[in-house]
Amino acid sequence: MATCTGCSLLCEDIEAIVTDGGLSHVKNLCRKGHGHFQAVFTERTEPSIDGQKVDLEKAILAAAEILKNAKRPLLYGWSNSTLEAQAAGIRLAEKIGATIDDTSSFCQGLLMERIIAGTIPTCTLDDVRNFADTSIFWGSDPSNSHPRHLSRFSYYPRGDKRQKSYEEERTCIAVDVRKSATAQLCSNYYFRLAPGGDAEFMEAIISVLDGKIPKVADKKKMIELGTLLKKTEYGVIFPGLGMVYSMQDRMDLFERLMARLNEITTFRAIPMVGHYNMRGFNELLREKTGFINRVSFKGGAAAHGPENSVLSAAKSCDAALVIGSDPLSSLPFGTARALSKKPIIAIDPRRSLTTDAAKVVIPSALSGMEAGGTAVRMDGVKIRFEPIIESKRPTDEEILTRIMEAI
Repeated sequence: MATCTGCSLLCEDIEAIVTDGGLSHVKNLCRKGHGHFQAVFTERTEPSIDGQKVDLEKAILAAAEILKNAKRPLLYGWSNSTLEAQAAGIRLAEKIGATIDDTSSFCQGLLMERIIAGTIPTCTLDDVRNFADTSIFWGSDPSNSHPRHLSRFSYYPRGDKRQKSYEEERTCIAVDVRKSATAQLCSNYYFRLAPGGDAEFMEAIISVLDGKIPKVADKKKMIELGTLLKKTEYGVIFPGLGMVYSMQDRMDLFERLMARLNEITTFRAIPMVGHYNMRGFNELLREKTGFINRVSFKGGAAAHGPENSVLSAAKSCDAALVIGSDPLSSLPFGTARALSKKPIIAIDPRRSLTTDAAKVVIPSALSGMEAGGTAVRMDGVKIRFEPIIESKRPTDEEILTRIMEAI
């Protein structure tokens, strides 16, 4: 059995046989996972400096020299790296006094921080499968982002207590600005919001739970939702980026909603994390420094602040090591443009916009396929996986260790 690192579900039941340089047999892979597995055969990176192919050792030495001479280095990415590589990256950041940040800095970090700290109650996906009778997909569309979420955990499976599944014992609710593929499944309980309308919708739910008339156009439908939530035995909210972006300055309101729901029944929240080990990095860095992201080791001690966010550090750094991410494709245009003008060291198994722009490219083994390791699923469960393909490419952890030794 293999483990798919294509998303944060980390499905462990994958059967895959590789022959003649391709996949000859696969079972239990979703369409996203299939693309991820096929990635091991296409667009692979080669060690290079300034676009010229070199041997691996020379690329590693060049990376070490850049980081050694940098006064304000940035280490960014990590969400698609194993815990072992992340731990090595944190040690490297400490050694050179770098700023270290990950993708949660501008996506799920606000919510993940509260989940890890325990101010918002959470549970495991196995609890969802076994006990949940109401699932709310808020600003998220697992049908496309996590294709096996509904079938393995939240809607279709028959759990220990929910033997009758979606036919009789599970209700799916979608709250979104558009009628996504998941919202179409939840057509009886689809609530369409105007962009930025999440806070107002939360306030309306709280009003109904408090026995008040909500200040919304369709009061009848909102009261129906409140009644459903009150009758729920075990509910789970799955917030996606749509909700998190809308609630940037109002996450305390979501805490209040969760607290109010738990005064009536049992409700939990699991952030719909995209990258396979974003939560792992958040937990690891918090254990080391007390913060989940945006940390600078300049001066020796860990300091946290918005100036250490990749959105700021990309403009102020004088060198960047990028691993487990493609920031030139995913960051806001202004930030990506500023970062592209800095000397970038890209550690990546596959070609990307960032590797194309990098001064130094170091190829690595693809986690889950060519490299083993440990990761943390979106619900906080640690998953250990082994490689299924032999590869001469070094792992992310090995590359970082060799860079550290060369500095």
